[in-house]
Amino acid sequence: MGAIISLDSPLKLLFVSTSVGPLGSGLGGGVELTLHNIAQELMSRGHSLQILAPTGSSLRTLPIIEIAGELQTTAQTQLRTDPIVMPGAAVLANMWDYARRVVPDYDLLVNFAYDWLPFYLTPFFPRPIAHLVSMGSLTDAMDQIIEQVARQFPRTIGVHSQAQAATFSFASHCRCLGNGFDLSLYQFCGEPQPWLGWVGRIAPEKGLEDAIAAAQETGMPLKILGAMQDAAYWQQLCQSYPHAPVEYLGFLPTTELQQVLRQCRALLVTPRWVEAFGNVAIEALACGVPVIAYRRGGPAEIVKDGKTGWLVEPDSVPGLVAAIAKIDQIDRATCRQQSEAEFSQAAMGDRMEEWFADILGITLRPA
Repeated sequence: MGAIISLDSPLKLLFVSTSVGPLGSGLGGGVELTLHNIAQELMSRGHSLQILAPTGSSLRTLPIIEIAGELQTTAQTQLRTDPIVMPGAAVLANMWDYARRVVPDYDLLVNFAYDWLPFYLTPFFPRPIAHLVSMGSLTDAMDQIIEQVARQFPRTIGVHSQAQAATFSFASHCRCLGNGFDLSLYQFCGEPQPWLGWVGRIAPEKGLEDAIAAAQETGMPLKILGAMQDAAYWQQLCQSYPHAPVEYLGFLPTTELQQVLRQCRALLVTPRWVEAFGNVAIEALACGVPVIAYRRGGPAEIVKDGKTGWLVEPDSVPGLVAAIAKIDQIDRATCRQQSEAEFSQAAMGDRMEEWFADILGITLRPA
């Protein structure tokens, strides 16, 4: 689908990345792919753009300004009542100090970090900041600061799914943007191999143990792909399931990832928490791979139960096993068709331009 709206003149945009890891490392999870896809699409539409990101970041041809400093602790590891903590030489602080110095050169800043500091700083910046929130409610401190910005600066809080927004008390102040992908990078595969796939950060909240348990019970091999965020958790899984038919392939760039993913009979999505969206579900559908996901969070809004995969009672390994047994009932071509109809990069570009125009008070014209 082509652009349905247009800005009269290009925008000058400053993207400020996640502070938990360099872009391209996989430590930022789905935020990395989301930022890449949005930046690529907006640049193709003529907007000028710079990306601030931790040292060591790389996103192929996209313009990155690398900022030094200590990485931020991930929000998923915090307890509900934990205070906000930042290291002394925080890359988060350094990125926003740089942004403060160059902000007159830009029309709009876009924050991709689920961190307290950017929200706190919002009133002090002379340019508007669009916050694309990548997770649901995790801590009281984050909820309070995001709500404060949502009420003081209407229209500036973006989310990926209604399920994500519903975790916040200020859901009605959030703009649901979904997500979008360059579908040309994902090759359709109509004849899969006899194995399953699981893609994500290796961390407890992703629920990898359920996928491993299902693979062990069915005897179907499981290919595991993703950044190793919690090595102790991985070792615990290896000790708990020593005979499970699993293979860890590490974190792969999109081109290599889809070469493995496209051959899977199904992708298992087993989060313990409310996923904001579920990029990997879209990547699988784009390859024609059915998705078996817990009926929780963003993936439950993506998968069409019985048509492009199966939705399973959360935290139910027997449910995963039952869904695996009937995965051949899903037509792989229908999976690809859903990704093309709902999750193209162009459609995401339209939604982002509409959001930015709304924040800036710009009137859009038909393309």
